[in-house]
Amino acid sequence: MASSDKLYLVGFLGAGKSSVGRALGLRLGWRVIDVDEWIEARERQSVADIFAARGELAFRALEREAVRAVLPARHVVVATGSGTFADPTNRTSMLEDGTVIWLDAPFDTLVARVPPDGRRPLAKDRDQFAALFASRLATYRLAHLRIDTAAAAVDEVVERILDRLGW
Repeated sequence: MASSDKLYLVGFLGAGKSSVGRALGLRLGWRVIDVDEWIEARERQSVADIFAARGELAFRALEREAVRAVLPARHVVVATGSGTFADPTNRTSMLEDGTVIWLDAPFDTLVARVPPDGRRPLAKDRDQFAALFASRLATYRLAHLRIDTAAAAVDEVVERILDRLGW
């Protein structure tokens, strides 16, 4: 594993990255940076609106900027977007910079957690959602640690992470 003073949470939509990130940061007394929130604050636009107005490629460029911006930060938990780790540039930076933790859950669990209401642009079409999930699994497996979030409360996931880290 890379540095132990920064944790990156990766995983598919609905895996719990934002919720677990906030709880983990609170538990450790570390700052929490949510990549999607960072982008929304900087752009003054929601992720869904960025996707609609500028497209996925523009959003992915913003994600790369966000990852570059957090590289110098230490004692921080970074909750990434579901596609952040799929980008090879981001993946390399994250794996070298901190400990990357894959929050994993079965597809059926993720579908139940993510409504197809448009707030999550990649979840609207369930067939595409399933194909995207399948295409990202191999990438998520490159993380330093895998934590199952399927029937676990946020606090339990935090405990599993701390246990796996030996903290």
